[in-house]
Formats: sequence, structure tokens, C-alpha cells
Amino acid sequence: MAAKVDPLVVGRVIGDVVDMFVPSVTMSVYFGSKHVTNGCDIKPSIATDPPKITVGGHAADLFTLVMTDPDAPSPSEPNMREWVHWIVTDIPGCNNVARGKELLGYVGPRPPVGIHRYILVLFRQKAPMPGILQPPLCRSHFSTRAFAQQLDLGIPVATVYFNAHKEPANRKR
Repeated sequence: MAAKVDPLVVGRVIGDVVDMFVPSVTMSVYFGSKHVTNGCDIKPSIATDPPKITVGGHAADLFTLVMTDPDAPSPSEPNMREWVHWIVTDIPGCNNVARGKELLGYVGPRPPVGIHRYILVLFRQKAPMPGILQPPLCRSHFSTRAFAQQLDLGIPVATVYFNAHKEPANRKR
């Protein structure tokens, strides 16, 4: 019997963005009617608006969500790794991410070349975030690990990733 291989390991999410962890909270992600599963393809044109995300846990829990692209600007030379697309804090458990506080506004996928991975990482907070919390100064060269360490978030409780590539331009005849 073959051992089940974790798609987060195969997709190099574990290693490039986060360390090994055991998921302990459910998180469902949808762009419109498209359910995001690990390694699925999402067209940038359907991801221009933030996804609808619901998290499990308990109502008293608070969560932080981080969305990054570890393949910026290109998968073969990711010298801007990670490019942060979205940060939401103070998300109540058993709820929609829209109920949280947006620390950094959503920017949809815009891969210039190659297939990019877009990682959504959920952390359980130990307490509400301080009101003085500032967004990152720059979207490039972000580190999910360093951000989690700075805010004492610990290891992730859920993660999902999708792939996207540049869509061909519509040609008018």
C-alpha cells in the first residue's frame, strides 16, 4: 500500500513558505463557484476579487490569514519571494474571513511568467491584534514565517494553495 503524499509537500508549500504542521482547523476557499483545493488551477480573471473563505474552530477563536506568492516574479528565479497579496487579522472562528480586519488589502494573482503558486495560510491568534499593528512596508520579500514569529502566531492551523498562470490577452479582430 502506497503512503499518502501530502500535496503541500509535493507543491513545495512546506519548505518554501511554511514548516511541517498538522492541520487542525477547517478552511474552505471559493472564487465564485470554484472551490480551491491544493494544486488546482485558478484563472487570474476569476480571482480579481478576494475569495470567500470560511474557517472552522470555535466562535471564541481568532485567526490571521496570509496570502502570498512564493514564485515572484518567476518560478525559475523567485528573487522577490514571497510577494504578499493579502493579510486579514482577528477573524472570528466559525465565520467568514470578511468579518476580520484587513491589515493589507487584497491584490489578485497577476503572474507575469510561468505557473505561480498562491498560498493561503491560516494561523490561530493567542489574543486580538494590537490596534497599532502596521501592514508590511513592501509587498515583495515578505516572509510568512517571520511575520508569524513577529506576531507570536505559532505554526499554521490550515493551508491551501492554488496555481495560476498568465492568461492570453484577448485578441480583437
